[in-house]
Amino acid sequence: MSILKLKDGTEIFYKDQGEGPILMFHHGWPLSSDDWDAQVIFFLQKGYRVVTHDRRGHGRSSQDIYGHNIETYAADAAELVSFLDLQDVVHIGHSTGGGEVIRYVNKYAQGRAKKAVLISAVPPIMIASDSNPDGVPLAVFDQIRDQTLNNRQQFYIDLTIPFYGYNRAGADVKEGVQRNWWRQGMMGGIVAHYEGIKAFSETDFREDLQAVDIPVLVLHGEDDQIVPYQNAGVKSAKLLKNAKLITYPGFPHGMPTTEAKTINKDLLAFIES
Repeated sequence: MSILKLKDGTEIFYKDQGEGPILMFHHGWPLSSDDWDAQVIFFLQKGYRVVTHDRRGHGRSSQDIYGHNIETYAADAAELVSFLDLQDVVHIGHSTGGGEVIRYVNKYAQGRAKKAVLISAVPPIMIASDSNPDGVPLAVFDQIRDQTLNNRQQFYIDLTIPFYGYNRAGADVKEGVQRNWWRQGMMGGIVAHYEGIKAFSETDFREDLQAVDIPVLVLHGEDDQIVPYQNAGVKSAKLLKNAKLITYPGFPHGMPTTEAKTINKDLLAFIES
């Protein structure tokens, strides 16, 4: 196992595989770097160096009870990038990981980031407010908090249904995919997951998006039941200076898994462009 001990003592599990141009993947809540398996093997076979890590409190990283906010997540990623001395990196983030990516690129990259990709990502901001009236109501996130605190084991099974669009007519429901999501979630710490809900729902990324000038690919499924695409990917693309937006009719939040062939193809085209 590869472990980096950060400046504050947190131990971050990471995988650094392959040789070639560098891609770094940032996973979503409440998962781990294993959620990128379909992308990792695809790009390793294409001749890329692929770096992934388990966010603090998630997966195989230490279950710290502090620092569960986007600012710290981005700073942690920066420490790993510096430790591995990565240059000209394409950073790819799914869901909460997309927020981590855009904050990292804006505040911490220091010229090391070449391009970025936001997939089913939470920016610009999820929660409804006077400045974001079509956002998701606070009550929804309070329910997620309640279920994470009091019913986590069953909630993590139930959440896979909308996550992968398994509640849609004709869906190819795969129990193994559901079990793998549950496995990843239950590996993480309950404090990290509980505190992380505020991080992904209430962080305002609008200034980050407006400040970033490297090319950014925004991918979002139009049937995303977790992060509604009109309030997320569409708005992010409008705020970015150099964005390409692709939306997919019928694709769910977990489309890097369920629609890996399409997502990998579009990622490769953007990375090689």
